[in-house]
Amino acid sequence: MVNARIALAQVNPCVGDIAGNTALVLDTCRAAHAQGASVIAFPEMVVTGYPIEDLALRESFQRAAAAAVEQIAATLAAEGHGDLMVILGTLGVSRSGLPFNQAVVLSGGAVTARYNKHHLPNYGVFDERRIFAAGEDACIVSAGDSRIGIVICEDIWQDGGPVAQLTGSGIDLLLVLNGSPFEEGKGRVRTELARRRAAEVGAPLAYVNLWGGQDDLVFDGHTFVVGADGTWLANAPGFEDALLMWDLPAAGAPASRGDVVDFASDDEQVYRACVTGLRDYVRKNGFRSIVLGVSGGIDSALTAAIAADAIGGENVVGVSMPSSFSSQHSRDDAADLCARIGADYRVQPIAPLVEAFQAQLPLDGVAEENLQARLRGVILMGVSNAEGHLVIAPGNKSELATGYATIYDAGSIGGFAPLKDVDKTRVWDLARWRNALAASRGETPPIPENSITKPPSAELRPGQTDQDSLPPYELLDEVLDAYVEHAEGRAELLARGFDPAVVDRVLALVDRAEWKRRQYPLGPKVTALAFGRDRRLPVTNRWREPSQ
Repeated sequence: MVNARIALAQVNPCVGDIAGNTALVLDTCRAAHAQGASVIAFPEMVVTGYPIEDLALRESFQRAAAAAVEQIAATLAAEGHGDLMVILGTLGVSRSGLPFNQAVVLSGGAVTARYNKHHLPNYGVFDERRIFAAGEDACIVSAGDSRIGIVICEDIWQDGGPVAQLTGSGIDLLLVLNGSPFEEGKGRVRTELARRRAAEVGAPLAYVNLWGGQDDLVFDGHTFVVGADGTWLANAPGFEDALLMWDLPAAGAPASRGDVVDFASDDEQVYRACVTGLRDYVRKNGFRSIVLGVSGGIDSALTAAIAADAIGGENVVGVSMPSSFSSQHSRDDAADLCARIGADYRVQPIAPLVEAFQAQLPLDGVAEENLQARLRGVILMGVSNAEGHLVIAPGNKSELATGYATIYDAGSIGGFAPLKDVDKTRVWDLARWRNALAASRGETPPIPENSITKPPSAELRPGQTDQDSLPPYELLDEVLDAYVEHAEGRAELLARGFDPAVVDRVLALVDRAEWKRRQYPLGPKVTALAFGRDRRLPVTNRWREPSQ
């Protein structure tokens, strides 16, 4: 016996687009009502987009969010959907003017309840305590004969608070509105947490999450429902729109099962996060096309494949910029890549530009190498200015960590960097996964095999390879993971058995490259700790790990 049909709306709003987000909510409500839903729940801050940062403090923005909520309620009632209970996240404001991260309940054309988020995250990428005031009261609403408890995201991650308040209250469903960013492996942690909270309140838990890209964050969706006993009852796929329907049974009736889909592999999820982050950065900022340098190497090849998957290969411009040191196989691999993904392939040799510059300001050594790299950046920005493409950078996390990139070159210049949070060794993994996916579909793999197998090289001098200056990437990434993501010091790294010379070399590279990282483009966060808001260190900093 069904007491209420619940619709969980996994949608992709845009920060600041209150009119567009309002239309999205209304369209989704109409679709849910047509499918017999009596309750529809949307993610955290869906009306405003999330995170809104200091927009929350603008009175004009606060008024627009409040007006949007009133518009949604009135429109649904006027269209004959007033019996649909709508629960959605928005920006609330107290009588004293303090902003809240708020959930509102709409029914019959009016706001019937409000709930303010209790626990405000202030770690990693979050700084909600400087923006929002914390709520204190629990919220339970009735849908038919069922009682639904409402909380928001971080409220279930902290012991105590609203979940503890709801324990023993006799609720039939715990509904969680979320704006939870993606990071690899986080889905497993979420579901185990949800199972614990469902057991605590003795009721099923419905978890509805945002999806889509917002600057350096990617929201993955993966909306789901678990039973009070931990049973997996329903879930939506990640990284796409979904309207997950689930029937809340009457008291004493067995739990119902809705749609259940398999989770994607870790490689697929990371790849789709990179695609989502790039696609939404392009679209939400009004771009239509992308330009990047294609060298024939693995980083630019994977970045170009991601770009083609994000916005279509016909909207990607790949520019090969060979120097006198560029190998013929690299040029051939760049051309092959663009042919595979259907990109606009262009060749712009830099040797004449280098010669003209050298005639005015002769340089040698590293300065001459960097001149070549920076001229490539100038070319890409020139094409961007002339034709309106977004320049994207193909640099990876290992290079960014060690400063192994020329500032303002083709690998670090531009508006977005899809691989910013992807280690070099993972770049190869994702390239192989993407090619295997294409092969399984009977399609041409997008990335040339030679780009995957050949030793990486900047090709700025004869015979150059990355390992001339860096440890092997397998070793380098292991040291970087410990030092950067787990904040282990020199003593801890030596205790792990790493060679002291390698440790000292890597730590020195990381510590002196902070200024470069500050100037690097945005890129999607896919690990537990990404450079940027996750890791905030001073540029001017004399601290070094003790050598003894």
